Amino acid sequence: MLCLVAVALSFVGLATLIVKFAKADGDFTVTSRGPPKREEVEGKVVWITGASRGIGEILANQFAGLGAKVILSARNASELERVKSEIISKYPASSIEVLPLDLASGEESIKEVVKRAESLFSNAGVDFMVHNAAFERPKRKALDETEEGLRATMNINVLGTITLTSLLAPYMLERGRGHFVVMSSAAGKCPAPGQALYSASKHALNGYFHSLRSELYDKGIKVTVVCPGPIETSKSSNVSSSAEGGLKEKRVSSERCAELTIIAATHGLREAWISYQPVLFVMYLVQYMPTLGYWLMDRIGAKRLDAAANKKSAYSWNLLFGQKKSI
Repeated sequence: MLCLVAVALSFVGLATLIVKFAKADGDFTVTSRGPPKREEVEGKVVWITGASRGIGEILANQFAGLGAKVILSARNASELERVKSEIISKYPASSIEVLPLDLASGEESIKEVVKRAESLFSNAGVDFMVHNAAFERPKRKALDETEEGLRATMNINVLGTITLTSLLAPYMLERGRGHFVVMSSAAGKCPAPGQALYSASKHALNGYFHSLRSELYDKGIKVTVVCPGPIETSKSSNVSSSAEGGLKEKRVSSERCAELTIIAATHGLREAWISYQPVLFVMYLVQYMPTLGYWLMDRIGAKRLDAAANKKSAYSWNLLFGQKKSI
């Protein structure tokens, strides 16, 4: 009798876990944490690149709401001023500074921006460096990419980000503390047909920053790598809301993505995945059963390219079930 009860309880537990996973918008580690730890960022200096729009703008708002002092960086100074004004109108007591930055401008230019960032807020120095800026090209075949596209992608996503890190890290090491929060991508964990260069740049970031953390962890430097899948934006809303054979694409909202990113950072997680199914399922599969995961991606690669070319969902269950490659 006791054995039957144990089996029944195990079955219920497994079923609950499966349902929870099916509805999850992130990996179990990050979604099992509580809300962001305000005490970890309140009064701290948070520098965000790519802060003039999208997730960067939302991150700036949420960090300011938690009492952080925020530095906004991007190439568009006027948009940064807009973001600053909107944050201050929402949080009048917030401390916000605008610091234009072009990650493709070269080491000397970035060095000057780093010095200015360190001098802000009475020379408080940067506590959190949020690497959010990224360059993403339209989906296309890997063999159709050009040298121009390669350079543009790598200069911003990899070289500029790493250069900024190498110039800022010595200041953090001198203080004995600092935290890099890296907005990578699910494309940095899994194959991304149609986004080969973008995927390559994000794989490079994952490798660099996980290695950096292992080198500097005992010196007080933390690294959190965040890997979002498809995120709801104004550009994606039309695609994500369109049904294709009854199996429509579901994207995590930008606000939720920013919230989970801050949860991951303030709880000291080394890596976090943010996505609904089926992308989250594929990430787990590639991570823990790579042969099966890569086999699956090989099966849907051509379908994904076709979906992108026809402006259909490139992330829905239709790629796995029922959708045929158009002729």
